[in-house]
Amino acid sequence: MRFIILLAFLFSTTAMTTDIKTITPVFNKNMVTEPISSIDNSDAIVEQRIRNAAVRIVAPGGKYGSGSLIKYKGLTLVLTAQHVIENVPGLIHHIVKDGEVQRAVPIYSDKTHDIGLLYMIDEMKSATPMKYSPRKNIVGIGEEITYSGHPSHHSLMTFRGRVAGYEILADAGLQILLHTHGWYGCSGAVVYDLNGDIVGIIWGIDIERKFVKQVVGNIMWVVPIQALNIDYALGAFCSTKNHSKYRACR
Repeated sequence: MRFIILLAFLFSTTAMTTDIKTITPVFNKNMVTEPISSIDNSDAIVEQRIRNAAVRIVAPGGKYGSGSLIKYKGLTLVLTAQHVIENVPGLIHHIVKDGEVQRAVPIYSDKTHDIGLLYMIDEMKSATPMKYSPRKNIVGIGEEITYSGHPSHHSLMTFRGRVAGYEILADAGLQILLHTHGWYGCSGAVVYDLNGDIVGIIWGIDIERKFVKQVVGNIMWVVPIQALNIDYALGAFCSTKNHSKYRACR
């Protein structure tokens, strides 16, 4: 029998009571790194854009996960897993990137498919949103994917992997299984194909309990982006008079 762990539970009990400013990683100034964008190929350029859009989401109380800034018809949103956020209208969440902290509020919560959207109250200077470009069809077996997220106590990390298979859940329907790596804190990370189109959202990690309790750390569960109707998701947000100025609400 196989179970799944929700990856927003990848924070420790100390993280839940930690002030938001203390979760920003401290880098060794002597550490040598090579930017992805210095590699001369189109895949690396797309990965850099995905990485630039990736953010950490910190909910009230200290729970945190990953997400991606997206731009939809002039509206800047954060796409993530539903269980990462607190579904209370107007409740301030903090979006963290490279030491910058800005505010966002939940505007859509789909518990069945584990999809959430937040509206950015403040402009983020250290992150550039990805254009909202969902795949028209489900990603195929063996196809290569990439995502950036914040596993455990680590700062931003970028992973590649491949589609390993599919499963059907009674309530949520088809789910994509990825052969890649992830850990607590990766919940809500947005998975892209190598063209920069959205494949889906990571929400869980496999765990085997039948014979011995064991986390299967290289099998990630992903809800396909096709489960999100973004115009429907924005319905409540766009119904308020103050938001009619956005092209996404016309």
